Amino acid sequence: MYIPDYDKALYFTLWGQWDDLLVLMVRTNDDLLSKKIEMFLHAFHYTTSEQTVIDRHEELLHYIDHAMGHTPIAVMEV
Repeated sequence: MYIPDYDKALYFTLWGQWDDLLVLMVRTNDDLLSKKIEMFLHAFHYTTSEQTVIDRHEELLHYIDHAMGHTPIAVMEV
């Protein structure tokens, strides 16, 4: 898993780019990230409860924050 996937997920989630978030869900190697994205998008499109959508959104953001904090940053050699 690369941090750019988490950066993309955060960006797409905050700016409401659901199509790009769906593509990231399919392409990422992080199964948990993929599942969190799936749960959020499903709630956003099919759930009538606003609170459920908010909860799934917060769960996705919490997972992204957690994963970014525990993923070592690759150092590029010059």
